[in-house]
Amino acid sequence: MKNRVKELRVEHGITQQELADKVSVSSRTIISLEKQKYNPSVLLAYKIASVFNLSIEETFMFDEDDK
Repeated sequence: MKNRVKELRVEHGITQQELADKVSVSSRTIISLEKQKYNPSVLLAYKIASVFNLSIEETFMFDEDDK
């Protein structure tokens, strides 16, 4: 699964730690997400998308290579 977390975070001018605090995870989790190394739970994906006032689908995209 691909995501726009880093792009959106930078656009909104918030740090990895600030995003982590907003969604109640560690900054390590945000770093892993941004490096495309971690697929979040549906709940975490929802929380992150909500921070940016977007839908999950606008924030996270299924990659056909992940089948």
